[in-house]
Parts: sequence; C-alpha cells; structure tokens
Amino acid sequence: MSLLFARVARGEEFPPFLPGAAEFPPDVRSEIISVWTDYTLTRVVAGRPARAPLEIYRLFVDHPDVTAAASRHLGLTKYQVEALSPDQFAADDGEGAKGTYRVLVHDDRRRIMLTRGSHEGAILGRIGGASLTILSFEPRAGADGVPEVAQRVETFVRIDNPVAAFFARLLLPLFSGYADRKIAETFNVTARVSEWAAREPAAFCAWLAGSDGLPTRHDAFSSVLPSCR
Repeated sequence: MSLLFARVARGEEFPPFLPGAAEFPPDVRSEIISVWTDYTLTRVVAGRPARAPLEIYRLFVDHPDVTAAASRHLGLTKYQVEALSPDQFAADDGEGAKGTYRVLVHDDRRRIMLTRGSHEGAILGRIGGASLTILSFEPRAGADGVPEVAQRVETFVRIDNPVAAFFARLLLPLFSGYADRKIAETFNVTARVSEWAAREPAAFCAWLAGSDGLPTRHDAFSSVLPSCR
C-alpha cells in the first residue's frame, strides 16, 4: 500500500515513516504536519545508480556542501550549499530556487528531509513551499561486479500559492517526466561526485584539501578515503 493511500485509510496527521511528533521542535512539527496533511503533489523517482561503494556515497549525501562544491568543480551544476548545523543546510540552485532543509531521519539506508524553499519565476513570481523527501539507498553489485548504490526518492510537496498549486495539480500528468527529472537531479549529482571520489580518490582529496571553506570536512572524508589523510 502506498504512503498516500495509507494516510487516507488511517487518517494520520503525522507521517508514519517518522518518529513520534514529540521528537521534533514545535516549528518543525508544525511544518511536517502542514506538508503531510495538505500536500499538492507526490512523486516517486528512481535515480540512476551511483557506481561507488556505499560508505563513499553516504559521505556525499551527508555533506552536501562538499557535493555542491565538487559538482561546480566538475562543471556539473551551479549549486551552492552552506552547512548551518550538522543536519541543516541552505541551498541555492543558481536558477531561482533557494531554500533550507533539515535531515529528520539518519538511518543506514535512508535519509528523510524537510525542506522549505521558494522559486522566483517570470510568470507567477515568487512561489514558496515545503516538502518531505525520503531518500532510500541500497548497495549492490553492478552487472560487471563493481559496487554501486541504487537510489530511490519519494517526495511530498506542498505549494503555498493556491493558484500555483492548482496549476501544478492540473498539469502534472502532462509534465510528470520533467518533474521526475528535476527531483532526481540533485541525487544524480551526488552519484556522479561520489563516482569521481571512488574512481580518482587522489584527485578528489587533492581538490578537497585545496578548497576554501571546507577544512572541517577533511576528517569525515579521511576516515573513508585514505588519500585524504
């Protein structure tokens, strides 16, 4: 049974995939309930596998500021990410979307995140919203025996602007492929950066050592990548 139908069947106010509501501060709890009880759309997307060992892949999931900086270095994206705390980050995609997100659940094979953001567009102006995103990952061997990590993203999005929310619901069947690509984009960048570190650890570690603003990340990466020691 999908999470959507499970919610409808049980009339749950708080997501069943999260710890109890009392585990979260009041403002976070309120945002979670707002998304879960009134989301505009939901999508499930399988990202492309990351051709890297799980322990390397997880480093980039948990240090998105390093992932964003590395992706700019490789010419993949314009993303900027700043760590606000160990589990909270501010992000700017360089194309009008900005926001902050907090990691709510940190399991061996799963991360659950709460995001609050906005997008500035020419037609509808500034549109704000929030989302709950479940990133699931599973290590496996590729067809050639190389370790890889399968990625799956399930997201629930609440759009604040009623007009934008209406059109999002109306047009989603026509643009679902585009929506899925945008949702998977960030996690596919994580895959490509982790592949670089797995394939060329010396080059990655040399870049990391010379990167301004990332010195506090060296210890985390050196525990997995000997080249970073």
